[in-house]
Amino acid sequence: MCLSEMRRGQTATVANIPDETLRTQLLRFGIATGSRVLCHAKLPFGPVVLRFGGQEIALGRDLAQQIKIN
Repeated sequence: MCLSEMRRGQTATVANIPDETLRTQLLRFGIATGSRVLCHAKLPFGPVVLRFGGQEIALGRDLAQQIKIN
């Protein structure tokens, strides 16, 4: 399953971020393999808003599709 398939209110663990550039960018926000994230909002045809560690981050659908979760 990928991050873009999460439903609002669902919590998941990041399992794999295959793209090295994306992995580096997400690490700057504190997201890495093993991180627990909450889908705070999912805008129609827009970004997936994640909440973790007291902060929120919006990821575009294309990026969210690349991130595998458990």
